[in-house]
Amino acid sequence: MELAYWHWIVLGLALMLAEIFIGSFFIFWFGAAAVVVGLSLIIAPSISEETQLIAWTLLSLSFAVAWFRFLKPLSKDVTKAGLSREALMGEIGQVLSAPNGDKRGMVRFPAPLLGSDEWLIMSQDTLAIGDRVAVRDVSGNSLIVERV
Repeated sequence: MELAYWHWIVLGLALMLAEIFIGSFFIFWFGAAAVVVGLSLIIAPSISEETQLIAWTLLSLSFAVAWFRFLKPLSKDVTKAGLSREALMGEIGQVLSAPNGDKRGMVRFPAPLLGSDEWLIMSQDTLAIGDRVAVRDVSGNSLIVERV
């Protein structure tokens, strides 16, 4: 049986659809390579079956390597969204108003943290306006800080 262009395209689409149920995003590239081989058979129908198989293998390998090496790292989420405590730990800001007794102070960060650049603070250190402080813990809506 000779492989026709539509065999490759159907195989490619079937592999791509199978990816919906498997979810590894690896089989997709085998399917994409099969579709490319099928489309190249439309342009040059005299390609031998051995050449088709070699082209499919090399394209599958190339697509998979390109995905894991170049494209997948671009999709990593490097934001700190959803990591409220971890996103705040160690951040350094400047005191706008010092905490005094039961009254909480205020700190401003150079860049907004979790949507706000100003936060209420508590500290066991004696702080003055303009001091630089680092976040050590979170207590409700306030940050526990210490002088840097």
